[in-house]
Amino acid sequence: MTRITAALPLSLVATFFASTALAQSWVQIEAQPSLTQATTAAQAYATQLPNVVGFEQAGRWHAIALGPYADDDAAENALRQLRAQGLIARDAYVTDGADYRTAFFPIGQALATTATPLVTPTDDAPSTDANLATPSQEAVEQVVEAIEVPQEPLDETLAQARASERDLDRPARKALQIALRFAGFYNSTIDGAFGNGTRRAMGAWQEANGVEATGVLTTRQRGEVLAAYQSVIDSLGISRVTDETAGIEIDLPLGMVEFDAYTPPFAKYMAKDGSGVQVMLISQTGDEDTLGGLYEILQTLEIVPLDGERSRQSSSFVLTGQNSEITTHAEASLAGGAVKGWMLIWPTSGDQTQRWMALRSMQSSFAPLRDAVLPDAYGEGAEQNIDLLSGLDIRRAERSATGFFVDNTGRVATSTATIENCARVVLDDVYDAKVVASQNGMALLAPNDTLAPIAFAAFDSRLPRLQSGITSAGYAYGGRLGTPTLNYGTMQEHAGLNGEADLLRLELAALPSEVGSPVMAPTGGVIGMLTSVDTGARALPENVSFAYDMEKLAGFLSEHGVTVAAAQSDIDLSDAELIEKARDMTVLVSCWN
Repeated sequence: MTRITAALPLSLVATFFASTALAQSWVQIEAQPSLTQATTAAQAYATQLPNVVGFEQAGRWHAIALGPYADDDAAENALRQLRAQGLIARDAYVTDGADYRTAFFPIGQALATTATPLVTPTDDAPSTDANLATPSQEAVEQVVEAIEVPQEPLDETLAQARASERDLDRPARKALQIALRFAGFYNSTIDGAFGNGTRRAMGAWQEANGVEATGVLTTRQRGEVLAAYQSVIDSLGISRVTDETAGIEIDLPLGMVEFDAYTPPFAKYMAKDGSGVQVMLISQTGDEDTLGGLYEILQTLEIVPLDGERSRQSSSFVLTGQNSEITTHAEASLAGGAVKGWMLIWPTSGDQTQRWMALRSMQSSFAPLRDAVLPDAYGEGAEQNIDLLSGLDIRRAERSATGFFVDNTGRVATSTATIENCARVVLDDVYDAKVVASQNGMALLAPNDTLAPIAFAAFDSRLPRLQSGITSAGYAYGGRLGTPTLNYGTMQEHAGLNGEADLLRLELAALPSEVGSPVMAPTGGVIGMLTSVDTGARALPENVSFAYDMEKLAGFLSEHGVTVAAAQSDIDLSDAELIEKARDMTVLVSCWN
């Protein structure tokens, strides 16, 4: 069941209850050398932030901190969120408070020394988008109601503008600062104090709008600034959604999306009136392992582009991604034995100001309902398709073929046809790799991080006799089976059809994605690498395949710094041993664009 109501203003900062527990975790936001300076600073912070506490420190310093939090993870989450909102300095940090002494703030209040601190709600996942450094829209929504644009706006003199400005209360002043920041003219603290920074922002707005830059906005100009902000809010249609099936309460841009279906673990809200915007609420029973699995799975979806920042904590994660078509932001965290979260997918060509405001609204309002979670199967369930996850397209590589390890650092030999014109090369769907060398149809890849393969190729210079058996191991179906398959054939000729001395002709029914596979003698020694040969318009029998011979391949590898290992045994392996050896050295090579 889903209930939709008008959006209620929620603070972006979680409410923390003060108690002193110096063995707990704190966010220290600054320190001052004198008590007077520290008290003044603490009072200023307390106008915007809950749970501000001041402590004396050694050396006559005075720390201003937020907390206490139950553990470092909770404090780190708060630190990231407050930094992203621009409410604390970038050099704030998490501390255990071991050097905190007597509390000097809040003034006149005794802080209990044995009270148990409340845990920061884990449902408030940290924000990592540096472009979102702004307070909640709560103040703006309040002020838009408090400040009305005159029906027939009149010009004011500077003196009249100053007089009308003096009538603004503190929330109205904060709202004007927020709206100026939204318009791109103000980038300082939202404090309701019209200092030099605010005056410069007002003057810049006036100059940009072709009026005299006095640094004091008239009543009409203030109304224009606020109306521009409000118009974006109205266009989004932000409303409170209580989804009792998914167990999530959140403010959604219902002017842009509408409910579509439940396909666990998602509640889908699809584009409305051609907006191109999508929202996915995430809800499933699980623990930290479930959260980690979801973090990996989401990155395989087409709606989560590859380029973007990723942040994974023990109890939460944030995923961002952007390409030429969409920008995606996803957050999820553990909440009462369940994984809850959301994704916002926005067209890159869409209004990014609207996206910014929708994102902030969702971040500040998201709240798990702990007595409900989306069941693993709902209704008829999601469409069953290997290329879909809960009805969503899974990202697939442009092409996938085969390679094999050639040394103990994880370097891989494959065909140049596999890696040509690739923006990204990936080994076994996990490890990014770079192209070290590519020539004469052969390529050498190196993983970005050193690997320790279970097995790598040992080369055998003794070619099998004609008509004797050979084996190759490759990803015949582009990795869809998840493991290489063995292919059996025979040696037909120690040369190509045109007498090429560095080719082997095989009787082997090979598929295109098996190009790059190691070809092995019965001893397990590698005698070549499967390749494709251009035969022009001629169609060869389906069982005709070719491989570069060991000498050509070993020469290429040696030229580019690989110490080639020689096969030591001349004893044929059993089928089981051959299968194990082949699979341990064979690698799926994928090309992504």
